[in-house]
Amino acid sequence: MTVTRRRARAALSGLCVFAGAVIMLVALIATPGDWLHGYVSEAGAAGQPYAGVYRTGLLVLAAGIGVLGGVVSPMSRLAARLLLAAALLAGASGAVTCSAGCPLPPYERSTLTDLAHATASVVGMIVLAAAMAAVAWTVRDHVQRRMAAAALAPTVPLGAVLGVTMLVAGRGVLSAAVERVVLVVAVSWLIGAATVVAAAQPTPGMVSRRGTRDRAGRL
Repeated sequence: MTVTRRRARAALSGLCVFAGAVIMLVALIATPGDWLHGYVSEAGAAGQPYAGVYRTGLLVLAAGIGVLGGVVSPMSRLAARLLLAAALLAGASGAVTCSAGCPLPPYERSTLTDLAHATASVVGMIVLAAAMAAVAWTVRDHVQRRMAAAALAPTVPLGAVLGVTMLVAGRGVLSAAVERVVLVVAVSWLIGAATVVAAAQPTPGMVSRRGTRDRAGRL
């Protein structure tokens, strides 16, 4: 992939992630009820007036993650694979809708679709956090490494808090607040990682941290 094409794909990735996040946010705010309470996925639950809009936004965001996976492949194959896996899981989360309120055990009775949706969402975030770690550990670019580390630092403890809260207290204000912070961090990192690549000026012989050299000005 040429440098110019890679930069164009990075720009496309950032635009998809940004557009998808905005579409989801609009659907979340427009959905009746307090948009700061409950799980974000409730905006896309069956029967909600803007469920289709929310799911469309999630699929657009998933596409952006997938494109970013291809963009970072020359820098880190591990990170690329993790991003592609996260994209597939995000797409599955958008394709499989939960029922009203997105009920989850142990405090609410859940359907198989509820569990499938929740599993795709939770595992997707875990895989995305692993992609952050892979970028922070394997990519040579200092800006990318620092951004990934900065995003990973709050994601891991907040993700743990969210998981414990869901199991101990169930759906509520605390889990809603923590989930939204984690999502903001994730979206910010995705857009930031794409922007750095899109704005980068090509340099001869760019090298990954593992020592892969671009001898022909290609990445």
